[in-house]
Amino acid sequence: MVFTIRCRVVATASIISALLTVAAQAQGIKVTLLGTGNPPPVMNRFGPSTLVEAGGQKFLFDAGRGALQRLRQIGVRWQDVGGVFLTHLHSDHVIGFPDLWLTGWLVSRRDIPLQVWGPRGTKKMMSYLEQAYDYDIRIRPYGDQISPDGAVLLAEDIGEGVVYDKDGVKVTAFEVDHTPVKPAFGYRIDHAGRSVVLSGDTRISENLVRYSQGVDVLIHNVAAPETLQRAGLSPERAQSIIVHHTTAEEAGQVFSRTKPKLAVYSHIVLPSATEQDLIPPTRKTYSGPLEVGEDLMVIEVGDHVEVRRPARTSP
Repeated sequence: MVFTIRCRVVATASIISALLTVAAQAQGIKVTLLGTGNPPPVMNRFGPSTLVEAGGQKFLFDAGRGALQRLRQIGVRWQDVGGVFLTHLHSDHVIGFPDLWLTGWLVSRRDIPLQVWGPRGTKKMMSYLEQAYDYDIRIRPYGDQISPDGAVLLAEDIGEGVVYDKDGVKVTAFEVDHTPVKPAFGYRIDHAGRSVVLSGDTRISENLVRYSQGVDVLIHNVAAPETLQRAGLSPERAQSIIVHHTTAEEAGQVFSRTKPKLAVYSHIVLPSATEQDLIPPTRKTYSGPLEVGEDLMVIEVGDHVEVRRPARTSP
């Protein structure tokens, strides 16, 4: 009898511990870097895409090459993604969208419309995609017996400001400087006193600095001039890329001014950049916590910020 009571007490304690863990996670923000690369079609860094989970909701920010495969790798169903936020309409940020949308509809049996938010031109782009894939959209429900609602796109062109605020999760868009692309957005996600900023593509942006003050995690794009030289690009071509992005030394200035609990590099130009290319120049201007992002890296934002790198596979 005493043994039975002890077992029940232990079991109850385990359940309570599990519930407390779930409750704690619900109050935080979980970020998964699905893709940390840029246009070059390499296998170690897929196209730019970030999954943010907060308050039981899941959202994607950008939809670069391979985003759906990365979601599949981490066991997140497309059915459960509430919407997609686009930073801008450069091809490497949207090229994976048709795959997410249509293959996701098919394999996850999505039966609810998809919301898409992005800069001016997003709604037009989505309407053209619906036209381009009209045959597939019309025929799939018959042959594969899936809900036509899962292929519906609810697209919205947004401006700077709060663009989503529901059930304790707030998403704020702010303009960044990715000239000649106008507008290009960064996003700030707030939930239960936690905050994450995604820079999108930008050079040093005073607006980003303003929106990132006191943020828990700042995920910033970065360009490494050394990688462009190693790739054999002409000085003129290399400079044309650098001028539209932020170098590591410049990003360090942004981190020093915003003081995040953790600074993270993503959308790394070029994907071949190493920690040696990025960390030493950053340290010229910033001495705080810093991570070079990689595909499938997980960042848990709670009372503390914790980073989990993906498991290494044997060669």
